[in-house]
Amino acid sequence: MLDLNRLVGGEGDAEGILKYAREFHGHVCPYLALGIRASLVAMKELGVGRLDHSGSVDESILAIVETNSCFTDGVQVTTGCTLGNNSLIYLDLGKTALTLVKRSTWEGVRVYADAERLTKYYPPGAKELFNKVVRERKGTPEERKRLWELWKEAALKMLYLPRSEFKIERVRVPPIEQAPIFDSVRCSGCGELVMETRAVYIDGKPYCLRCAGGEKIPAVVGRGITKLEWRV
Repeated sequence: MLDLNRLVGGEGDAEGILKYAREFHGHVCPYLALGIRASLVAMKELGVGRLDHSGSVDESILAIVETNSCFTDGVQVTTGCTLGNNSLIYLDLGKTALTLVKRSTWEGVRVYADAERLTKYYPPGAKELFNKVVRERKGTPEERKRLWELWKEAALKMLYLPRSEFKIERVRVPPIEQAPIFDSVRCSGCGELVMETRAVYIDGKPYCLRCAGGEKIPAVVGRGITKLEWRV
């Protein structure tokens, strides 16, 4: 089993982290690797390691991302800050940026990558093929295979980007509460338990948002934060 903490601790290499990230993300691509590289830069600047068992429970560091792209999966794998352990915060700003923060001081480092500056690292034809296969949802099986070959080539370059390719800032963020633990109540419609803060009361009875009806449900989708009609 791959010891990711050892790799991030400096005894291994970025390509080992990328292999782990591929299993998590499903494929290798430039922005997955960019998330890894930006995380390693931020961790070195801040003098922190990947969250271990106690660190994840205590939420000792926070990763604040500004995009919900492949970049964010690279951040989660490398830093150990994930949505599920409440150490990842998503700001719907649409920028390829990571801010890594120590909870003890609320001091952090923001690392921003400029997409236009990084185009020189893509193999010839890669972006055009991406537009056809991914953006337009077209392309033959052969073109898809060729895209992933080019994407892997670009990803390996992203793993070793020089520090000068990033905008790096020391920051101090306002304190953010640790994840509270809420009780649950039982929905009077479907009978399922729902977090009390998400329940809607009608005639004094609790209902989940789905059973209450009339409201779209907040969700993070490909375009960012939105509200969805949700009926299943």
